[in-house]
Amino acid sequence: MKPVDGDQRSAAHALLIALAVNLVGGEPVLRHDEAGRPHVDGLWVSVSHGHDLVAVAASAAGPVGIDVENRRSFEVAGLARRWFDPAELTWMAAQPDEVEAFLRLWTAKEAVGKALGRGLRGSGLRRLMPLPPEPLAPADPLPPPESVHSREPLDSPPPDAGTLTGGSLTGGSLTGGLVPSEPTLALLYLTLHADAVLAVAVPAGVRSVEVCEHHGAALRSTVTSRTSFPVVVRGN
Repeated sequence: MKPVDGDQRSAAHALLIALAVNLVGGEPVLRHDEAGRPHVDGLWVSVSHGHDLVAVAASAAGPVGIDVENRRSFEVAGLARRWFDPAELTWMAAQPDEVEAFLRLWTAKEAVGKALGRGLRGSGLRRLMPLPPEPLAPADPLPPPESVHSREPLDSPPPDAGTLTGGSLTGGSLTGGLVPSEPTLALLYLTLHADAVLAVAVPAGVRSVEVCEHHGAALRSTVTSRTSFPVVVRGN
């Protein structure tokens, strides 16, 4: 596990509190369990960190998991053969960018594991994911940060980015489907104009998933070099 610096922790905490205010109102209190995982009464929350990246998700509808990875070049073939389902290997082989495809699946598995509360333990890497459309191609990016967030803290819901119905999701920057082995969960792949790959696991049948991207400086003046991805999950 990579260390989390103070700026990342502060950014994540600020985002979680902002999302909690949107979902439940009042003055939510952020707590941590013995393992350091964040909790907010009345919500399910999840946090992920990358290099100069912070991603958080909050849900009033049920368990949620989020994972973010920086795009980078590294050898993925051996890892994929060792851990991924044969159907996933076939899908990866058909993609124009093998590393991008690997990161999509890896973040998906991490996000689902977090939503289940057990990470990648218990053969989590072997859990089959819903596969993105073929061929893998970037969706339209989300609007620039200033168009979706201009105040501090985040005090109004970000615009709808897509609605999950019938086990599949489309809408601008989102695509995904139900997790085959976990029918109560849906997996969303998010394509962002930042240099990151992001996946979110949410309760199946949610009414909407709202996503925006903005820089940490818009949240707190002390956080100046972070790109932050808040995700709000609303129930039926």
